[in-house]
Amino acid sequence: MERLCIAMAKGRLAKKAVKLFRQAGYDLPEDMFDSRKLIFTIAAEKLEIIFVKPADVPIYVEYGTADLGIVGKDTLLEENRDLYEVLDLEYGACKFALAGLPERKDSLLERKVATKYPDFTRRYFRALGEPVEIIKLNGSIELAPLTGLADTILDIVETGRTLKENGLVVYENIRDLSARLVVNKVSMKTRQQEISQLITALDQVVNGAD
Repeated sequence: MERLCIAMAKGRLAKKAVKLFRQAGYDLPEDMFDSRKLIFTIAAEKLEIIFVKPADVPIYVEYGTADLGIVGKDTLLEENRDLYEVLDLEYGACKFALAGLPERKDSLLERKVATKYPDFTRRYFRALGEPVEIIKLNGSIELAPLTGLADTILDIVETGRTLKENGLVVYENIRDLSARLVVNKVSMKTRQQEISQLITALDQVVNGAD
């Protein structure tokens, strides 16, 4: 039987994903994070796990290179790929939020918004009918309102500590985020039994399902 290929986002999410699979009864190697290998074949479990950048997980799954993927909801919202989102894994919890300087909160009409998520931000403000200029940044988003580059930021907020330490406040929480399990649409049809078994095993750990 052909192995199921699972794409995992490198970093903290991958470590938690591997732990989740082990809790679900899958015998994954103990040294998965001790080397720079990107592909792990687990013959006994009929699995192949590949580690990729978070933004690439939905691409690997949509194109069928991977049958399944584990990635943050923030990435799914930004990439907006054609795949099935089948399970909230309930870790990596955070929020999409609008934030900025406290004195600017009620004085923003036409605003500049800095973000690492330009496509989601564009869709969000378009749905509200609000005109904004979106500035794509790759890191340290909190700097934008402090330096005058932007009026507002749209970013992931976990504890809010970074915002607070830089004198920023949350204007609005937009939506909750967490790690999700996604499936290629063709694989869901052609390998339904195997994939359903995997989903059920993970769901039993996450939600205590019978």
